[in-house]
Parts: sequence; structure tokens; C-alpha cells
Amino acid sequence: MAAAGPGLYTEIGKKARDLLYKDYHTDQKFTLTTYASNGAAITAASTRKNEAIFSEIQSQLKHENVTVDVKATSESNVTTTFTVHELGTPGLKAILCIPFPYQKSAKAELQYLHHHAGVAASVGLNANPVVNLSGVFGTKTIAVGADASFDTSSGDLTKYNAGLSYNAGDFVAAATLNNKGDSLAASYYHLVNSTTAVGGELTHSFSSNENTLTFGTQHALDPLTTVKARFNNYGMASALIQHEWRPKSLVTISTEVDTKAIEKSSKVGLSLVLKP
Repeated sequence: MAAAGPGLYTEIGKKARDLLYKDYHTDQKFTLTTYASNGAAITAASTRKNEAIFSEIQSQLKHENVTVDVKATSESNVTTTFTVHELGTPGLKAILCIPFPYQKSAKAELQYLHHHAGVAASVGLNANPVVNLSGVFGTKTIAVGADASFDTSSGDLTKYNAGLSYNAGDFVAAATLNNKGDSLAASYYHLVNSTTAVGGELTHSFSSNENTLTFGTQHALDPLTTVKARFNNYGMASALIQHEWRPKSLVTISTEVDTKAIEKSSKVGLSLVLKP
């Protein structure tokens, strides 16, 4: 049912965002996933950013329609997430997120996917919660949606966004109004052929009257190797190569450079993902 519908609000413009921004990084990251005898997936990840190292370990256990995720970070934070799929009816999902030490970030969420709608509602589990509601209505081809957050402690709308998408399969276009109406973004994704895709995004800030234009492309050299590149109107250029050297195990090398100051700005990132 979900595959035939418009999806959730976060999927508006996702094709273009993934092409332009996904997997680009200038840090060093290592991720290792193993599986226990009871079926639990255990993932350890470590990221080096500048001189700091951030680590986390996450375990995931699935039983019938229930998934439990426990994540611990090097900053002594532990987050447990319970997800119940197909809760009572097809397309309905319930999510409960509980951090430790207990913080205001604890929340409960419901998601519902239908042929003509995708709705998500979440509420913080505290005395003065933030309530978030988003909805998308239409079809897999044309959809319109909105996303808003309300802070019950102040009585203010802390977020309200709106979006429109058009999906023709090999061509996807989207427009979103973000940051309480201060930012307008328009994006497109075009699958040129089975190995090559191009995309672009134009954002305009009404308060600063600034425009940011980003173009990108993706090409599969072979079934296991992909190259990507992007460039924006401020002269920032990025490129990456990603190789799947075994199923679900990826090595990614990316670079970023300011073409206006090449000798000072070049950065290189490395990501290694290992799965059995």
C-alpha cells in the first residue's frame, strides 16, 4: 500500500537531496555490522572529525512486527527505540523513543501510509511537549504536504513548512517552503538512463535575498562502482567514488574543494562500511 502512495513529508524532494548530498563527507568514518546467534544486528561506528573521535554502538532485534533498537554513544547517552509495524491495520506504524539519561527528546510517534495519504504525528514525553504533525496527500505521481511543530510551553508554532512534488518515475520535481516561510527551495532529479542521473536544487532566502544553486550528477561505472560530483554557485566542488567490494560492504572516498582557494581548502573524507 505504501509503495503506491505519496509517502511521508520527508520524502518530498528526497531523490534530489540524495543525489546532491548523500555520502559526501570530509571526515573519516568506519562502520562494522555483525549478527548474533539470536538474529540481533550489532553495529559499531566511529567517526573522526578534525581531532575529535565520536563512537557509537547500536543493536537491533526484530521479532515478528516489533523492532527494538538500542544505541549508546561515546558521550554516555543511550537511546532505546521501539517500533511496531502494521499496528492493528496495514500501513500504521508506532514508534517510541526513550533516551537515558531521560531528556525532553523522548517522544512517541505514529505514522500511517495509505494509497492517497501519508501522515505522521509525534509528541514529546514531558510536561510541556512539542507536538509535530505532517501530512502528504495525493498520489505517487502528484502530492502536496505540510509539516508543522507546536510548542505547548510557549504556545508558538516553532516550525511550519509546505511542499509539492511531481514524480514521473525517471523525472522527479519538488518545491518546498521552509524556515517558517523564509526559504524557498526547488529541486529536480532526472534519471537519464540506467547508469546516469542528474539533479539540481535552487534555494532562495527571503530575509537575506541570497540564492544557492547546486548541480550534481551520478554515474555507475559498473554494477559495483558509482561516481558522483556536484558544484554550487559559490565555487564549492565535491566528488566521490563508492565501491561495493562485497554485498552491502562499501568503501567511499570523497573530496571537497573551494575552487576560489584550491590551495587552502581541499578536504578528503573516507568511509568504510562492513557487513557480513
